[in-house]
Amino acid sequence: MAQSSIEWTEQTWNPTTGCTKVSPGCKNCYAEVMARRLHAIGVKGYENNFRLTILPERLNEPLRRHRPTMYFVNSMSDIFHKSIPDSFIQDVFSVMKQTPQHTYQVLTKRADRMLHFFDHHDAPRNLWMGVSVEDRESGVPRIERLRKAKVPIRFLSVEPLLEDVGALDLASIHWVIVGGESGHKARPMEQEWVLTVKRQCEEQGVLFFFKQWGGWGVDGKKRGKKKNGRLLLGQTWDAMPALSQ
Repeated sequence: MAQSSIEWTEQTWNPTTGCTKVSPGCKNCYAEVMARRLHAIGVKGYENNFRLTILPERLNEPLRRHRPTMYFVNSMSDIFHKSIPDSFIQDVFSVMKQTPQHTYQVLTKRADRMLHFFDHHDAPRNLWMGVSVEDRESGVPRIERLRKAKVPIRFLSVEPLLEDVGALDLASIHWVIVGGESGHKARPMEQEWVLTVKRQCEEQGVLFFFKQWGGWGVDGKKRGKKKNGRLLLGQTWDAMPALSQ
């Protein structure tokens, strides 16, 4: 468990690591790159590099932390990956239920399995459930699955934003994060794509969070993501749902 540099969370908790690609947003997966680095320096939990690995010894990590904390769950994997048994997913959500002082953010590209899971299991009250929406073909259809899921908070991670995603139905969605892709193979993001999402959030009463420009700046030039920064229309946009505690 590690403190996170991700702007919209505090800590990461990875009871599984590794994944497989399912859509265009996965092409330049940051977690895969990071897993290779961690494997190379011998970090425990990455012995299998980026192959899906279940780590039951990590389940109790949040139980040892009493201070209320925002956790991004499985930043290095996808909890609804087909190779993770339902029983282990239930174990992960059981820990969430045992630690009501914490807030847990779960993000998936496997919206069908996510919806099926919550059709048969109650969601923890301290869960924020999200889906990735990187494009129209693969990403946008996930929104409807999320809308149907019986979860307390629903959010979209529109990152990496790879194209204009068009008209979005944000009914029952509470929060939208938008960001560009980072890394040396990053694909560019255009400001108008971001503003289209932002405008729809405002029109439909949904909280908007702009995470980063990534590897390409608003001026269309490629450079390090820190240099490109997080400003959109000259300011930061950091709206988030209120904590339930």
